[in-house]
Amino acid sequence: MRIGQGCIGFFAELEPSVTVTEQNLADRVRYILRSNTFDITELERLRREAVPSSGENAAAEDAAPQLAKQTANVNNAVNTPVVVDSNDDGTVAQELELEQMRSTLEEAIMETRSTPLENRPRLSRLALSKRNRAVVRALNPMLVTYLEASRDLCETDSILFGAALAVCRIIGAKLSTAERATGQSSAIPAWRIRIKERIAKARALIGRLLCFRSGNTRPRIVRIVRMAFAGTNVSLSQPDITQKLTERIDDLQQRIAAWGKRIRRYTERSTRFNQNRLFQSDQKRLYKSLERPIVSGTGPAPNQADTVAFWRSLWSEPVNHNEGPWTEVVASQCAGITPMDPVIITPDDVAEAVRRAPNWKSPGLDGLHHYWLKGFMVCHAVLADSFKRLSTRRRS
Repeated sequence: MRIGQGCIGFFAELEPSVTVTEQNLADRVRYILRSNTFDITELERLRREAVPSSGENAAAEDAAPQLAKQTANVNNAVNTPVVVDSNDDGTVAQELELEQMRSTLEEAIMETRSTPLENRPRLSRLALSKRNRAVVRALNPMLVTYLEASRDLCETDSILFGAALAVCRIIGAKLSTAERATGQSSAIPAWRIRIKERIAKARALIGRLLCFRSGNTRPRIVRIVRMAFAGTNVSLSQPDITQKLTERIDDLQQRIAAWGKRIRRYTERSTRFNQNRLFQSDQKRLYKSLERPIVSGTGPAPNQADTVAFWRSLWSEPVNHNEGPWTEVVASQCAGITPMDPVIITPDDVAEAVRRAPNWKSPGLDGLHHYWLKGFMVCHAVLADSFKRLSTRRRS
């Protein structure tokens, strides 16, 4: 929807104290049409009065007071706070009052501050739509007040998570209330559980078959043996039942061996895959894991008093070390080395690092994805300042 220069001039004559652009007027007109502020008859009358024909110039002058009254109604309607996506051709992304959004944001931040990391809800992956981006951009300037009062990285992370939670609530995204695991997942794969269940059932059946072959004819044992030979035309009263039992036991034992081999093969493949991936990312860590001895973890726990005494003897008692003449040689060789310039982290550095990160990569313990660090751009300066303080403290 385009608004001509004539409309801008007409609006300037009515409201000389208000500065508008073509885009502003287009957004307001679109809002009026969508919110049904005026019915069809009223809109048609306003169009005729705004664009009079050659024979209606005199009537237009007589209708000026009524037009001013209608203009006041239009101004009251368009003054309703809305969130406008100015970067997406002026499309109205979310018709929410700013005060309601600010209240939702404050409530989410207060809730996040009092919630442990493991109890935080799982944030949903949002669709990259104009509406969702508009809500994120609307909350972005509201975070300045909270971030300026942030004291450390933990509090900054809590504020950002609260803002992400507020966005999810505003757009109606589903949130999982299940507690998140804070450590490395140790769940057994489903396929391995199924195979182990098959092995357990096969071993239990072998035990029943051996009991029946040895002469145990209890009703429960007989019932299980009959179920084992169901559909094979094998009767328990036939003369060669002992041979059939032996064949059935051998078949089950072979299946157990095959299932166990499958588990070992999958385990070895998974180990090789993890080692190859670790070799590409961190060879030192791989070699350490290969050389590390297996610790059973059994045995008595160390005594606390003995542990404190041991480390106190190492760190609390002053010791005079004789380093020898080699320290002076090293010091003289390093005297001409120019010290490295201090690392200065700027907001642009943080923005560039965040830009290259995947949006929905698996988050850390805080549950905050990179998508939110990209959307809440006001946090880049705060993060850069926090990293700068950390690096300065480490050098000192």
